[in-house]
Amino acid sequence: MTVHHDRPRTLGELRASGYKPRSVKEELRENMIARIKAGGDLFPGIVGYDKTVIPQLENAILSRHDFILLGLRGQAKTRILRQLKSFLDEALPVVEGCEIHDDPTAPICATCRRRHFEMGDELPVAWIGPEERYNEKLATPDVSIADLIGDIDPIKAATRKLAFADEEVIHYGLVPRTNRGIFAINEVPDLQPRIQVGLLNILEEKDVQIRGFPVRIPLDMLLVFSANPEDYTNRGNIITPLRDRIASQIMTHYPLALEDGITITDQEAWTAREGGVKVDVPYYFKELIEEVAVQARKSELVDQSSGVSARMTISLMENVVSNAERRALRTGEAIVRPRLADLYGAVSAISGKVELVYEGEQEGPANVARHLIGKAVKALFARTFPDAYKTRGKDASTNQVYKPIVEWFAAGKTVEISDESSALDFHEGLRAITGLEPLAAKHLHALEPAELGPAMEFVLEGLHQHSILSRERVDGGGVAYKDMLKSMFSGFTTRDEDD
Repeated sequence: MTVHHDRPRTLGELRASGYKPRSVKEELRENMIARIKAGGDLFPGIVGYDKTVIPQLENAILSRHDFILLGLRGQAKTRILRQLKSFLDEALPVVEGCEIHDDPTAPICATCRRRHFEMGDELPVAWIGPEERYNEKLATPDVSIADLIGDIDPIKAATRKLAFADEEVIHYGLVPRTNRGIFAINEVPDLQPRIQVGLLNILEEKDVQIRGFPVRIPLDMLLVFSANPEDYTNRGNIITPLRDRIASQIMTHYPLALEDGITITDQEAWTAREGGVKVDVPYYFKELIEEVAVQARKSELVDQSSGVSARMTISLMENVVSNAERRALRTGEAIVRPRLADLYGAVSAISGKVELVYEGEQEGPANVARHLIGKAVKALFARTFPDAYKTRGKDASTNQVYKPIVEWFAAGKTVEISDESSALDFHEGLRAITGLEPLAAKHLHALEPAELGPAMEFVLEGLHQHSILSRERVDGGGVAYKDMLKSMFSGFTTRDEDD
């Protein structure tokens, strides 16, 4: 327990200080009111929920409601629940040594009631902080009543020569130990119905049977839950009485704007590293990484009922940075910019984070990951550059920006890009392509050779994803871009492994 030497240490001192007990929900409500009046961010680090989820959270707490967060994985549900303890008081008085944080002025457990009767105003008081008043449990099918509520302790009964029917022989579970605090249950549909009944009884009826002995425990707490909406609605594993008691149901969601996703990834990904190499990730590349998640969340190859966690883009960013860092360590560069090769080299961060439907399983996780990257490149290219399809047909005269590039490849020329080349060599190998450098510089705001190389590669990949250029892997690592028509006549495939 937290020690506060300047606070009352006995029940008599506590009463003399003017202390007035209040319920947890009233405490949370009053502290939230004060925080709202003071202004500022109520849930720091929670991005993209300002107009949707957070107002509903405020309503639930102001209404003194138990509530459930419903959302797919990776939507910050657990982080939100853990931040609720910031609305608790800095310190709370409890009976010293009490397992269930009894209020010294009105204890509820048998042991503290006896001590209160015997000691009166000399009853010792301790103080606990918010961390000690928050508990959470991941619901699994093997969670028992003993875990949550408690069980009889035969050793305690034998040592103190008490009957099993005596309330003082109970070993309390997590829920009673969170008395006067916040208890969170993650993935509540996985909790067996009989366990949910026990939970309901102790919260609604204020009693529970432990090994056949009825015990009345009038606990004071805020109960909060999280669940996947598919589990909640389809599996029907939340019993009706418990569902009815959950007063507020709050839906979470993935970032509604690409900028919110970028902010979350910037906030969570480990990119500020030591080791002698600085990896400078340009904004368009951050957009590209977030776009992979956007494409995954609407892909027919991905199981949309499972969702695509924000942890995927966080892991993807970290792997991209590591791939670029690894190359820079070999080339001796102090500053390096990521390339598409770094993104394609980070497919392990994608394949392990998405659940595939049958068609996706047939394609294989790695192929699906590369497919999603290709879709992301195509989508970002279409938003950032002029319409690539206007280079053909009757509209070709309206857009000539790609004509020099296409004609350069149509003349039978090929460019090979190595995964391991230095930034200067990389840029030098691409600048020979007519019209490529000014186009990349204009639309991706690249100025230096180290920036221009990856930007020029992005243009080539965008044209490949629009079926204007051909691309194939080459021996030794790297890719080669060629004219699509000549590749077809030469027997090359127009869809390589990355499509």
